[in-house]
Amino acid sequence: MHSPSVDSPPRPPRHDRAVRTGTGLALCSMLLLVLVAAEWGPLLSFDGDVARTTHRWAVDESGLTRTSRILTDWVWDPVTMRILCSVVVVWLVWRVRAWWTAVWLVVTVALATGLQQTLKAAVDRARPVWPDPVDSAHYAAWPSGHAMTATVVLGLLLWLMHRHGVGRVLWRTAVTLAVVSVAGVGLTRVWLGVHWPSDVLGGWLLGATVVALAVAAHKRLRP
Repeated sequence: MHSPSVDSPPRPPRHDRAVRTGTGLALCSMLLLVLVAAEWGPLLSFDGDVARTTHRWAVDESGLTRTSRILTDWVWDPVTMRILCSVVVVWLVWRVRAWWTAVWLVVTVALATGLQQTLKAAVDRARPVWPDPVDSAHYAAWPSGHAMTATVVLGLLLWLMHRHGVGRVLWRTAVTLAVVSVAGVGLTRVWLGVHWPSDVLGGWLLGATVVALAVAAHKRLRP
């Protein structure tokens, strides 16, 4: 009978896997950043084609456009996401007494917001402009703040739920809601004509990068 310690390679620590995942996502984010900043032709062409098509649909489908505005401005808005995060922070402090994790959550979300705003200012990408807009937005386009904030907040909360061992039904419900929210907020931003598709992709990639690296830090410092 063979010994597993001899025949099987040791499994890497979980925080190392999280670091590798975060590094891979960061590289993808940097590549997209370079392409956006360099105004790479094929990317701009793709963004323009998708944006023009969805804008025509948004103008024609006024009911769906109104629903998208409600979802993006109230349900999936960054302010809503931060309020949800604040509720979880209070729960961590008062019910679980997990002060360190509560601070970790606040700091991570704050750093993600700072990174997002720094990149917006540095890239200074113009948003789509339409003669018949269906919505408006402020600041530069890349990355999408809605997409990045939803990815960071919901990704971190999912990991905390998994870490605390919630029930199967609650876990599946939470995962479903998170996936629908993260995907939905990105799609509504493009539908409403306030972001290019690559803005949303950048928000998703950067948000996932922040989650992976934050989880790696938590596992290393509080295994």
